[in-house]
Amino acid sequence: MNFGGPPEGSPPRFGGGADQRLTWKELLSAPVRWADPAFPVRPLTLIAGVGEKFATQAAEAGVESVGDLIWRVPRAYGQRPGSSLLADLEPGESTGVEVQVLRARKVRTRRRGFSVVEARVADDSGARKAVWFNQPWMADRLGAESHWYLEGRLEKGGFVVSACEPADGPAAEEGSGQGIDWQSKKTDPPGLAGESPRAAHSAAGEIGPARWRRWAFEACRMASVMPEPLPSRLLSSRGLPGLPASFREAHFPYGEERAALALRRLAYQELLEGQAIIREKRLRHRRGAGPALPLGSGELARKWAEGLPFELTGDQARAVGENSAELSGSEPMGRLLMGEVGSGKTVVAIHAMLEAVGSGAQAAMMVPTEVLAGQHFSTLKSLLPGTGVEAALLTGSTPAKERRSLLGDLAEGRIGILVGTHALLEEPVRFSRLGLAVVDEEHRFGVRQRAGLDAKAPAGHATHMLHMSATPIPRSLALTTYGDLEMSTLRELPAGRTPVTTEVVSEAGRGDAFASIRNELDQGRQAFVVCPLVDESPLVEGRAAAAEAERLAANEFAGYEVGLLHGQMKPAQKEVAMAAFADGRTDVLVATTVIEVGIDVPNATVMVIEGAERFGLSQLHQLRGRIGRGAHGGTCFLFSEGSGARAARRLGALASTSDGFRLAELDLEMRGEGEITGTRQHGLPRFRVAALPRDIDLLEAARTDLASMEEPDIDLLGASIQPLSEMAA
Repeated sequence: MNFGGPPEGSPPRFGGGADQRLTWKELLSAPVRWADPAFPVRPLTLIAGVGEKFATQAAEAGVESVGDLIWRVPRAYGQRPGSSLLADLEPGESTGVEVQVLRARKVRTRRRGFSVVEARVADDSGARKAVWFNQPWMADRLGAESHWYLEGRLEKGGFVVSACEPADGPAAEEGSGQGIDWQSKKTDPPGLAGESPRAAHSAAGEIGPARWRRWAFEACRMASVMPEPLPSRLLSSRGLPGLPASFREAHFPYGEERAALALRRLAYQELLEGQAIIREKRLRHRRGAGPALPLGSGELARKWAEGLPFELTGDQARAVGENSAELSGSEPMGRLLMGEVGSGKTVVAIHAMLEAVGSGAQAAMMVPTEVLAGQHFSTLKSLLPGTGVEAALLTGSTPAKERRSLLGDLAEGRIGILVGTHALLEEPVRFSRLGLAVVDEEHRFGVRQRAGLDAKAPAGHATHMLHMSATPIPRSLALTTYGDLEMSTLRELPAGRTPVTTEVVSEAGRGDAFASIRNELDQGRQAFVVCPLVDESPLVEGRAAAAEAERLAANEFAGYEVGLLHGQMKPAQKEVAMAAFADGRTDVLVATTVIEVGIDVPNATVMVIEGAERFGLSQLHQLRGRIGRGAHGGTCFLFSEGSGARAARRLGALASTSDGFRLAELDLEMRGEGEITGTRQHGLPRFRVAALPRDIDLLEAARTDLASMEEPDIDLLGASIQPLSEMAA
């Protein structure tokens, strides 16, 4: 699409400086002949009535430009309450009344910062007192004999007003899309009485809904200069309106269907822009990183897989094949391996690392915690005998002498696989020929940290990257947060795994639950007790691990060995605590969520999670995945301190299914994408209109449409989101 520019020799419609505004006369005196690509980033002071003071306050609410303002669409829509006569008002019922003001006054109050305005108002049925709280300016506006439309409800002290407007003003319009001349400066925003449905422009800080509403109206009137970033064929095929019309209907709707369609169009554009950003990230990485080392020799990995004491599941075999196909190419692999708890992601990762080593390269595995690094290293050592591959562990706790020797062997190429924490990113860590980097629990690392590992590749080459997540990720979230990666999914569990039983336990049932746990301990099994806090705090309610360990050792678990593990312990202390539990010297391990991933103790068959309602569904699923990893199955007791309906629904969902992918979808629905994973750390802004998983159909449509778009159209779309693209760099 080509919007064109100003005719040759014509003055620009907008000035070059931020202080040069387009006047109403310039805007309205002639039709717009070209679009202004910079319109969305124009300062908010371009809007009539927005001075520096209001602009500063709006910026604190995240609105710094005209684009920010016009994208701040209402989050809710309602209907005008039925109109009533004053004599017919029922206490507590929300309604609207059309009245004449007889007199009005400010009322003195003893509370500082609190104001009351009272007015005597009347209609054909009689008179009543109307009250405005904390709106002192209303006393000057309520002139005698003026006519007003008021919304509110009758309470003891009178009719308490929640919204109002002059009844003889613009409220008579039947709808925002009907009868408004958007190019006329004389037209005011549609009134409370005329809008159906009514958009709720939310307050923010000191700026109330009415002011946001007025500003939005001015922005919508000026929106005709906005470029249309979407090809007309896409809008036509999807049955979506143009951008200026969508903003007008979203802010000032004329009918519910038109408002819904406008919001879908805006959500679709956001999702399409997000996919364009992801596409650009992927292309930029592949263009700028250089070719990867081809890791085509799979003989070492093949022989290793044949010698395993178990068969790979169908999902594991498929993931191995997907990795092998990409590792043999010169383009750097970028793949996300996610799977169900206990589905065998580590085995797939080891196979890929052995493909790298078998090709004469090295592999690295970076994990977020020392406990998890130690666990992975132990697994490697148990599975690598007979391969001739040298593996090493590097963390912040590695002694200096051992570190010097390790780094020397690494630089000389004698170490084939290096497992470690953030310590792998340090400057002295140099690989001889790094070909593959595996990042486990990758959402715990920032963009720069992952790029730092990529930079360890030989000069002029890129590193193949395999990202792993032990938390199943909803498809809608995966396509937005990890859309620049290919995906492998493991759903099948290895043979012999017994599902874990989950029970929600009230305060009254704690005794029976502990009796059941003691029965397991008496049979030689082990138990976890997970607490939400490390230490007790007067500011936060909930059981703390340190205090609970002492209490349990003296009461419910007297006579048993009780251990303690939490993130604030020194690395050596963590190692001792974990080793004692893994060896069976500790019967019960009281811990925080430090055990969430990477802990594999087959003899642990029971878990208690204190304050279970404090955790997300996916996290609870990960925690219970630490038990039942042997031949005896397991039981997870969810101790709940809350009684809310939402908490009961979440815990009930966990107890009813062991499908981590289904739970991940539920978690997304209940908590939203921002809480599930830090989307900002992946370089993507949070959506302003779109919501997942609600708009998964629009997301799928956006992915399909982007793949069909030609480069000029993609460039046009990219120009409209340049600031977002820079965020994603």
